[in-house]
Amino acid sequence: MSFARVRALVVVGLLAVVALVFVVVAVVKDSQGEAGLAGGCPEDWPRADVTLREPKDVKINVFNASEEIGRAGAVADDFKNRKFQVKKVGNAPKDVDGVAVLRFGPKGVGSAHLLRAYFLNNADTKYDATRKDDTVDVVLGSGFQQLATTTEVNQSLGDLGSPEAPPGTCPMPVDK
Repeated sequence: MSFARVRALVVVGLLAVVALVFVVVAVVKDSQGEAGLAGGCPEDWPRADVTLREPKDVKINVFNASEEIGRAGAVADDFKNRKFQVKKVGNAPKDVDGVAVLRFGPKGVGSAHLLRAYFLNNADTKYDATRKDDTVDVVLGSGFQQLATTTEVNQSLGDLGSPEAPPGTCPMPVDK
């Protein structure tokens, strides 16, 4: 083996060791281990449940705010077929021009995040800090066509990332 080859192997080996040391130091000194948790949160701020739920654990009300008669019932059935817990179905008092509006409180943040994927992130969100339940109101607008397919939902969830606490709230502490 030539001297140049030996020297190259030594340099590559040293670089690998240095990289490993940097990774170990970064992991050990990571100060973001509690990022997103409620530590240091003001006492009077509501705690938002940012847990991304499975459809079977999501409670929804479906309301029609479009001109199409029976839309809420048909979409509620579609959500039931996808294992969501549909609580109420009916008409909304005013028209919605967009695709949909998702209304929720602190306990429904993670559920609303999942539902956004079913509308390919085209639903408006209306957060209400005073709302006490974990149910999300799905208000269908005149721009609604259909719910996303399973593949589209999965892709949309990847694009959306993790649920985040709305402004003026803190993430609920995670039970370990």
